[in-house]
Amino acid sequence: MAVRQVAAVGLPGPQRDEETVLLFERAHYRHDPRWLLLVSPRFCLACALELLPEPDVSLVRKKYVLSSFQDALMRHTSLVTQLVAQDQRVCIHFISMLFGLACSVEDGSVTDICIEVLIQLTTQLKLEETINCLLDECHKQLCNMPSMRGSLATLTLLGKLVDAIPAVADKLVVEHGNLMEHLLRGLVYPSEGVQASVCYLYGKLYSSPVAAEMLSGHFREKLCPLFLSILDGAQTKELQINCLGLLRQLLKYDLFVSMIMNKSSLAESAENVERPPGESSLPLVLKKLLLSRDEILQIASAHCITAVLVHSPAKHALAFIQADIPEFLFEHLSSSSEVLVWSSYNCLILLAEEPFFFSKCHTVYGIEAVVRSLQGSLKMNNTQLHRQGLLLFAEILTRQPEEIKLFTTSAMCRDAGRALQEAVSSPVLEVATEAVKAISAFLRKDHQSVPPVQYRELRALLEAMLNRCAEFSQTPLSRRPLGHASSRDSEKAILRRGKFLLSTLEGFRNACRLAVEFQSEPSAQENPFTAPSAEKEDTLEAFSEFLLSASDCLCIPMVMRHLEQATHPALMEVFLSILYNLFVIVPHMKEKFSKKLAASSFIQLTLELKARFCSGLSYSALNQVCSNFLYNMCLNLLSSLEKTGPPSQEELSTVSEFLHHGLPQISSRGPESLAFLSDRQYVEGAARQIQFCILLLIYLAYIHEDRFVSEAELFVAVQSLLLSLQDQSERPPPVIFRASIYLLAVCQDKDSALDEAVVSAIRKFLEITPDLHLVYTHHPLLLRFFLLYPELMSRFGHRVLELWFSWEESSCEELDDVPSAGQPTLPAGLTSLFQMLRSSPSILLILLDLVYSSPMATARKVLIVLRTFLRRNEDVQVGGLIRGHFLLILQHLLVEHGSSPSGASGNLPLLLSLLSLVQLRNSAEQELDSMAMKLLHQVSKLCGKCSPSDVDILQPSFNFLYWSLHQTTPGSQKRAAAVLLSSTTLIELLEKILALTWAEAGSTRTALLCSAWLLTASFSAQQHDGSLQVHQTLSVELDEVLKALSFPNKKAALLSAAILRFLRTALQQKFSSALVALVPSGSQPPLASEDTVLAPLGTSQVLSLVIGLQNLLVQKDPLLSQACVGCLEALLDYLHARSPDIALHVASQPWNRFLLFTLLDVGENSFLKSEILRLMTLFVRYRSSSILSHEEVGHVIQGAALADLSALSNTTLQALRGFFLQVQSMGLLADDSTAHTLRASLEGLSPSVSLAKSPLQDMVCLGGVAVSMSHIRD
Repeated sequence: MAVRQVAAVGLPGPQRDEETVLLFERAHYRHDPRWLLLVSPRFCLACALELLPEPDVSLVRKKYVLSSFQDALMRHTSLVTQLVAQDQRVCIHFISMLFGLACSVEDGSVTDICIEVLIQLTTQLKLEETINCLLDECHKQLCNMPSMRGSLATLTLLGKLVDAIPAVADKLVVEHGNLMEHLLRGLVYPSEGVQASVCYLYGKLYSSPVAAEMLSGHFREKLCPLFLSILDGAQTKELQINCLGLLRQLLKYDLFVSMIMNKSSLAESAENVERPPGESSLPLVLKKLLLSRDEILQIASAHCITAVLVHSPAKHALAFIQADIPEFLFEHLSSSSEVLVWSSYNCLILLAEEPFFFSKCHTVYGIEAVVRSLQGSLKMNNTQLHRQGLLLFAEILTRQPEEIKLFTTSAMCRDAGRALQEAVSSPVLEVATEAVKAISAFLRKDHQSVPPVQYRELRALLEAMLNRCAEFSQTPLSRRPLGHASSRDSEKAILRRGKFLLSTLEGFRNACRLAVEFQSEPSAQENPFTAPSAEKEDTLEAFSEFLLSASDCLCIPMVMRHLEQATHPALMEVFLSILYNLFVIVPHMKEKFSKKLAASSFIQLTLELKARFCSGLSYSALNQVCSNFLYNMCLNLLSSLEKTGPPSQEELSTVSEFLHHGLPQISSRGPESLAFLSDRQYVEGAARQIQFCILLLIYLAYIHEDRFVSEAELFVAVQSLLLSLQDQSERPPPVIFRASIYLLAVCQDKDSALDEAVVSAIRKFLEITPDLHLVYTHHPLLLRFFLLYPELMSRFGHRVLELWFSWEESSCEELDDVPSAGQPTLPAGLTSLFQMLRSSPSILLILLDLVYSSPMATARKVLIVLRTFLRRNEDVQVGGLIRGHFLLILQHLLVEHGSSPSGASGNLPLLLSLLSLVQLRNSAEQELDSMAMKLLHQVSKLCGKCSPSDVDILQPSFNFLYWSLHQTTPGSQKRAAAVLLSSTTLIELLEKILALTWAEAGSTRTALLCSAWLLTASFSAQQHDGSLQVHQTLSVELDEVLKALSFPNKKAALLSAAILRFLRTALQQKFSSALVALVPSGSQPPLASEDTVLAPLGTSQVLSLVIGLQNLLVQKDPLLSQACVGCLEALLDYLHARSPDIALHVASQPWNRFLLFTLLDVGENSFLKSEILRLMTLFVRYRSSSILSHEEVGHVIQGAALADLSALSNTTLQALRGFFLQVQSMGLLADDSTAHTLRASLEGLSPSVSLAKSPLQDMVCLGGVAVSMSHIRD
């Protein structure tokens, strides 16, 4: 009563009515308050115990009570649990009562609530007694049940109980083992609900490893065939899912997998015979589920297939393949369900481990589905799906047999490449990694040989792969505080980069192998469908060049950057194999590529790899790749050395042999290799080959500026090797000897020198060498090496210098234009040679022999080098040495080729040109010694034996004779002229050449004609002044001379100047030379009586000559103007002596004033030129006031007084002084101030002032013609 009162107090009406329903009013007053739940809903456990079994209470009310209890249990778990657990007997009675209600009631919803309450209450109480009670009740219920008709609730309860409390599974199997027989009864009961509950319970039991092991016999003997049959015949989704759940649990154990698959194989073997009823095959059952339209069943089926295959694809895959399951898995790849696609991927990956999967052509059928699925999945954000798809694609590409083509059309192959290109560009590293592996498998010949080969697509794919790798390799490492953890993170990041780079390089290597394999396929050379006018991008050649370029720009830089952080042997093995393949792929570029690699220290890099990893038998594959790479690169470098002759085929075979045998044996570092090279003990053949390999590698590295060993130690090691060869009486191969000499030359320090024994050994080896070019390498230090040791220079200097000049590429024209000494414009080779020439002038003799005996091209180089040396080193006195040696050469030539010197040597003109240069170095005050006189005699003899057509010999010879006459003292000039005049053949030759002046207009011999006229003028002057004996006269037609001056060739100003110099000499000698006879031409009429006084000139000839001189002056050529003024001076002197009136008439011609003003420029003080001053002096002398008035003379004097005379040349100053003296002597100045200015100017122009200024160079070479400026001018 107290309970009812408490319950009724303070409760609102509706709530009171609801709680009243929960109480069993007939009995509630008897119940102890402790069984009442004090919170809403106010539930009385005692009432429930009496109300629920009561048959008179409606099922609805019972359901409401159960629902309220379930709600209270969920909301107030601890309170309800305490309420029930107060008395164990009450608790067990309550559980038994609920179990009985669940089994007896026919309302399924009430049964479900009872089961749920039992499960929740049992799990919350956690009492062993309650669990045992419940299990006992279930066991008793099943045992007492004649039919499984009412077992559904019990079976469902057991399943959920085991699911809620997994430990119950073991208890159920151990303590209630005979319960399994009742479960089998439930499986055969014709109710899929009961069957589903049994399968669910079985699934929970087999999820426990202990229970599964105890039930293994039960499964083998009874459950296995029955279960497969049930699964095969299941119609409801509940049964199908529970069966698949049980199957998933069974497939976790290898034992059950074997049982099921063995049973399935027996069923399949009987399929074509007479299969017993009720026997089913798991692959066929799962295939049936795959064909269903239920996505959940499809996914579950795929999971079960995967669960079977993970145990042993080799054992079980065949059964699924024979059931054609791959075909339907490929079909499911087009599903929009990511889970189904992912599950299908997993199944196919495992099935791909069975070769029969490919031989049955499942991949050919499904590859298009794989590619399309991959393309679709890449548009999603599921990276795991991307990875699995790429993994499947890579497995198919890798395992596909070569004889079965995977891609049947080029379009399909192109789509696959584009999908991989998109995948490898993924920002997710894991996806990109799988894509790179797939690309590596994709680049197989059988995959790419579908015509036409998609080279452009392959290039784009490789570019994407390399760019992704480059992007990843350049990602900065995470910057964290220093410490052990940070170091580990950095190492992991470097390791990830290395793995990704390795995968990328493997893909690139496969591309290189593909290019190599396609070289033997004519159909793969280029796309046959490309238009002839289109760019050849889809060709093997273009693809091969791309591979080389990509390796150069991407692969090599990435690997070198990674090497700075870590070195992985596997990565370097792949990398070097790529470089090795590139030599084959692009054969026309292999030599250039090898040079670039050598210049980038790849020889050193490869040797360090061998030394670090390949000692002993470790990393044999890396050792072989390194050796192959070095072998090919060395042969390429030897075949393309730029500074030495190409090796013969025999030499290459020898090198190939010892590289082949020696390279795999080299695994030592630099110092150890040098120590091995220095071994002086007896060296056997195999060890010698290794020594040769080491030496050759160092040689090729040094040539390409990769000096990875110490020069001093290498210098000693090479000497030891040569001495060892000599001690064992061995003859080194030419390439090894060449390498030895080169290394000795470049490693020799300025202060160190070879031992005499080494020099002697080198000489012996050189003497048995057929030709020095076999061991020659073009290098300044090698030239220095040979010229440094007299023992080598005396025997081999000539040939070494000849080889050096034949290889020297310096431009002769550029050298001729090089400024004077002191400016660093010479090539390094010439600088080194010039240093040796200064220290050992005797080398000049060898160079002279080269000029004479070498081919024209080489001799010209030598000549220009000698000329440049002499010009830049005027302090080196080598004239006597050169002249003496040249005299011997000339004497020898005249003895052997006296009749035709032009056929002796094509290089004789070059020698003569050099001799002229040596002569030009003499000072004007230097006497000609006996050597010079002998040379004059021999050169004059040489000229006498030549014809006018031998221009190449005569031109330098005439230059030498002319300079010899003018570049010495007056006494020596007289003696030299006497020697030359004694050569009658020379005089006769000059006469013939002079006659060619008017016979060959515009001739190419203009320079020779100039020299001939200048020589003749010089000879005539010296003979006349010194009264020298004349052995042969030469005749010149005077009227032809005058005609040549009256109608000159404007392009031959120097020739006109030379003729003017000759005519001036004749006028100065009054035409009375004993050497030169000026004769009239045959057509010239005799002179008139009034012209006899001017004989041999006539008045008309004089006037014509004056007009010609005026015309020549107007050309304003400085040299020609000087010659014209000089000739005009001599002509007026000649005329004044014969007829003063005619002289005054000529000097007073009105045209002279016009000529004078034509010569004057617009600029200030333009009259301050030597030729104009001399011309004005001439007009003043002959009182030609109409030409130059007194006032104008005064203006000239005033202008000269104001001018800066320090800027004028000596020649101009002398001409100005002459003008002033002439004006003073003529007394033309009436104005005292002007006269005073004249005297002051004369004092400032004393001869001592003129001599104080450094004179301009007198001896010059103009257009190949030797000219003395003073000879033309004075």
